Amino acid sequence: MPRKKTAEPPMTTAQQLAGIVKSARQTMRKDKGLSGELDRLPILTWVMFLKFLDDLEQRRETEAVLEGKTFRSAIEPPYRWRDWAAAEGGITGDELIAFINQERAILPDGREGPGLFAYLRNLQGAAGGDRRDVIATVFMGLQNRMLNGYLLRDVIDKIDGIHFNSSEEMHTLSRLYETMLREMRDAAGDSGEFYTPRPVVRFMVEVTDPRLGETILDPACGTGGFLVEAMRHLEPQCRTVEDRATLQNNSLYGGEAKPLPYLLVQMNLLLHGLEYPRIDPQNSLRFPLREIGDRDRVDLILTNPPFGGEEEKGILGNFPEDLRTAETALLFLQLIMRKLKRPGPGSDQGGRAAVVVPNGTLFADGIAARVKEDLLKHYNLHTIVRLPEGVFAPYTDIPANLLFFDRSGPTGDIWFHQIPPPEGRKKYTKTKPMEYTEFDACLAWWNRRAENAQAWKIRAADVLKYDQTGKLLSANLDIKNPNSLESLEHRPPEELIADMLEKERRVMGVMEEIGRRLAGVTP
Repeated sequence: MPRKKTAEPPMTTAQQLAGIVKSARQTMRKDKGLSGELDRLPILTWVMFLKFLDDLEQRRETEAVLEGKTFRSAIEPPYRWRDWAAAEGGITGDELIAFINQERAILPDGREGPGLFAYLRNLQGAAGGDRRDVIATVFMGLQNRMLNGYLLRDVIDKIDGIHFNSSEEMHTLSRLYETMLREMRDAAGDSGEFYTPRPVVRFMVEVTDPRLGETILDPACGTGGFLVEAMRHLEPQCRTVEDRATLQNNSLYGGEAKPLPYLLVQMNLLLHGLEYPRIDPQNSLRFPLREIGDRDRVDLILTNPPFGGEEEKGILGNFPEDLRTAETALLFLQLIMRKLKRPGPGSDQGGRAAVVVPNGTLFADGIAARVKEDLLKHYNLHTIVRLPEGVFAPYTDIPANLLFFDRSGPTGDIWFHQIPPPEGRKKYTKTKPMEYTEFDACLAWWNRRAENAQAWKIRAADVLKYDQTGKLLSANLDIKNPNSLESLEHRPPEELIADMLEKERRVMGVMEEIGRRLAGVTP
């Protein structure tokens, strides 16, 4: 007898959304104007961005009507998604491309006016800014690179199947979106400085413990990983309407100067529920350090600043003459130090920071040493977490470090905690990345500190080396774990022998004590 056909279970929301996005990406691969994922993702993102905004605004409009209030859409007809993208039998082909790309075009309602992108770039918010300013800035640096209007219509029709009115779909799409960001990271190669592994981000947020009412900044926010994680940390602290308003309006700030990451961070934060992301679209280093005042300072900075890059001479002029360097990471470190709040009422330690830096920052001399001298003398660098090789694979195998400091006063002791690679492996890889559980030992140690096989401390005074005239020679923070084999290999032979003899004496003392006890002899 023929077997009965087993009914397949209904597709979940996640499966449906993944299918929609996958199908849209397959359609884009047919367009000859797009060379790869780095071209496709911006298109998919701006299309989803406009669909999301329209769903959000329709929901807000319904709420306003029920409350008897007036609602004004950020995007006016016929530029709303519902007017040209969701309309049955909507424009397509060359007509669609012209409407999107051209400065002047025939609009879906038959009138002549600015093309879609031209209209969006010229939106202006009311005094104080609103979502229209966000939209204008997002589209200022964007271009539609699809050549085939029929294929683009196919993509638009597919994305129109996503409904942002469901909280379940919003949650599912935000996870799917993060997957897309990782794929873009994999395609980006050397541009991977925007992306910090999620376990590292989560750990940094966990130990700095953002509190509702604090201002949190990432001056090099990329696609917003730190801001999203900080928002997740703050949301459970919201218990009233006022708390929710504080989270939405006065908590999270970022800076991202590159157009594509700026678009991505806006979409990422919107998807996670931040209705008006406050992201500065210009270079965070553009302000002279001497002009940063108390009103510009924040409670917490979480960031992975780009390193290895170089800044233009105009930017260097914003820094003290003896601290000017082309190394972007050192410029950002100086900015972060100046942007932390001073100690005051309600905060004895002042602002605090968690910053990712490459190994070179720890041992570099010259200007780098002077920056570290400033850090140790005027800030409390209380902890350095040393990460193993491969955490940022496949972009670099150079080990990274996490610096934790605040403005409570000059540094006394510097604690180090080394995260070892997984058992049986020398480093992490792209296919076997770091997991959050590998921070468990460090998390357990964080508030109950003691020296152990992975943790040790040094005096800041022992780091700063001066000559007889008081000139700074070095500020080496690249301190190896004194309990590791690598450290033992570099110690002088006479020191190793003395250490071995001391341990031998301790062992013999313990054995003699055991022998006396077994013989019934009391000491």
